[in-house]
Amino acid sequence: MIIGTAPRIRQGFERAWSVLVALFFWDLAVTIFYFISPFRAPALPLTIFGTALALVLGVRVNSAYQRWWEARILWGAMVNASRSFARAVLAFLPEEEEAQALGRELVLRQVAYVHTLRRQLRRLETGGDIHRILGPGDHPELARRNPANGVLEGSGRRVAGLVRRGWIDTIQQGRIEAVLVDMANAQGGMERIKNTPLPAQYRAFPQFFTRLFCILLPIGLVETLGAATPIGSAVAGFMYLAVLQIGDDLVDPFGNSVHDLPLDSITTVIEADLYESIDLPPPAPVEPVDGVLW
Repeated sequence: MIIGTAPRIRQGFERAWSVLVALFFWDLAVTIFYFISPFRAPALPLTIFGTALALVLGVRVNSAYQRWWEARILWGAMVNASRSFARAVLAFLPEEEEAQALGRELVLRQVAYVHTLRRQLRRLETGGDIHRILGPGDHPELARRNPANGVLEGSGRRVAGLVRRGWIDTIQQGRIEAVLVDMANAQGGMERIKNTPLPAQYRAFPQFFTRLFCILLPIGLVETLGAATPIGSAVAGFMYLAVLQIGDDLVDPFGNSVHDLPLDSITTVIEADLYESIDLPPPAPVEPVDGVLW
């Protein structure tokens, strides 16, 4: 996630430079043809075209931003649920050494869960964090199609085991289980966002109409701008292309680009809070790199 105070216009140029170069040469060709030919450019209702296109792009960007913001809300809920889970487990268990050891294991499993979920959403290999946090050995969760859900289910079974051993009662189990349900609901919402792209119409039609508008733009401007048409048309076209790119950048908040949610930072915050709750040294916070928080 970009945390700088100013938008990175340079990155917009870098991502759209090929289209901008093609647009500039098209504008140049239209301008040259206008001056060397007896034909005159037709009067195009560019204001109507541009307004309609702006409305379409606005709806698309709003839809993409709603996905991005909902994803951030779900991860905020995951942070709160993780803290509540650790607090409840450690508070409910008796002071016996074996019980506290199991509580410590449950807290570590929660740390492994959020890191596994982060990597799973980013389509990355998930085993490294589980082995780092829970130690080497056989972890059956890694063999599942949904490793994060496997870690969460394992924690639920261990909580049920606490009841059977008489370390917590069913009311306390219900309190902890409610937190596990909140985490499962948040994960389900994240998976829905990840696995459900915007409809094809939201992706294809705005792109087609934006490029069509950029093609028609110099034809409608050349009578007014004359020799300055390539510059004016390219600048105006870039603004529409930039808005189109914003929608593409926000549509997958769980990717691994500079525009996506800072999942590394969020999960490290959870890890630090939970480690401190069991008297382990917390990891260093994730620092921005070149104005980007990962």
